[in-house]
Amino acid sequence: IAVMALIIVGVVMLYSTGAYARDAHGDAFFFIKRQGIYLCLGVVACAVVSFLDYNLLQRYWKWLFGASVILLLAVFFFPKVNGAHRWIKVGGLSFQPSELGKLAALTFLAMWYSKYQDQVRTFRMGYLYPWAVVGILMALIGAEVDVGTMSLIGATTLLLMYAAEVRKSYLFLSGLLGAGGIAGLIYLIPQRAARFMAFLDLEAHKEGLGFQQWMGLIALGSGGVYGKGLGNGRQKMEFLPFAHTDFIFPMIGEELGLLGTLFVVGCYVLLVVCGIAIALHARDRFGALLAFSITAMWAVQAAINIGVTTALLPNKGIALPFISYGGSSLLFSLIEVGLMISIYRLGLSEQEVQVKVSLPPRRVVRI
Repeated sequence: IAVMALIIVGVVMLYSTGAYARDAHGDAFFFIKRQGIYLCLGVVACAVVSFLDYNLLQRYWKWLFGASVILLLAVFFFPKVNGAHRWIKVGGLSFQPSELGKLAALTFLAMWYSKYQDQVRTFRMGYLYPWAVVGILMALIGAEVDVGTMSLIGATTLLLMYAAEVRKSYLFLSGLLGAGGIAGLIYLIPQRAARFMAFLDLEAHKEGLGFQQWMGLIALGSGGVYGKGLGNGRQKMEFLPFAHTDFIFPMIGEELGLLGTLFVVGCYVLLVVCGIAIALHARDRFGALLAFSITAMWAVQAAINIGVTTALLPNKGIALPFISYGGSSLLFSLIEVGLMISIYRLGLSEQEVQVKVSLPPRRVVRI
């Protein structure tokens, strides 16, 4: 229900905002039609995956990881889009390999911590090797100049390590190294440093690098409690850049008001609660860790997007799950929903078997 609600909100808001985007080519349905293709593919993929055994990922994780590395390298042979190598374009459709990379990273970590459960508290097996392998994907994604997705994988990895009971001292060390790495990127990349300084004083940079977040705040504030009404937003009329992608949340606030934004946040909360419940009732450790990692990734990604668009975090382009325009993001999010259903379905059947086995034999009474 939560996923369907978020997708419906996304489609409605995409129709409302997409017609005013600069790359809509004069077609009010341009983004709806493209998103509809990925939505149909995602629904089919979700249905297929939900009926499969999720342990197939554990068995073939090397193939998934290898395909992710190859595709992440392949993006450098395609032209840049908005100054970054992130997409592979074939015909009229595009594909973002970092979405596959996120799933590959989560699959590897869940496999590793289920296979080496008894060594999870050692430095080499519980900390060093997992970071070394996931670091390959993070480095390739960072080289695309996609710091947001790289940070998302890093944050989700830390949460999964915590769930897998890695030593807290190692997690603290990771936090320090991660914060230092982000600070180093801000210092070494002038554009990132300028964005960070603009975030610290948006009003002073509202006509420069702080323009996007400033317009987002105006959209949220002008919507009030009940909003201006669906389709009546003004910021989407080329005032707020990327209103149909990374900054679609302020448009929800402008047109549907505080109630609309709270509804979206409530759907994410419901999604997290259900995800944790599925993880707790999984039939094995791999399923539990995979369900937890997927749930954590959705939660962190939504939190980052909402934090950026409400000016609580520095500006960084990252999609709002199930809502923002982006075919690859929607497709893989629905595949992950299929995995969650598979983990739930097989966990439920395992519990039913255990109940039947534990029942005492029936007595036959002859009359």
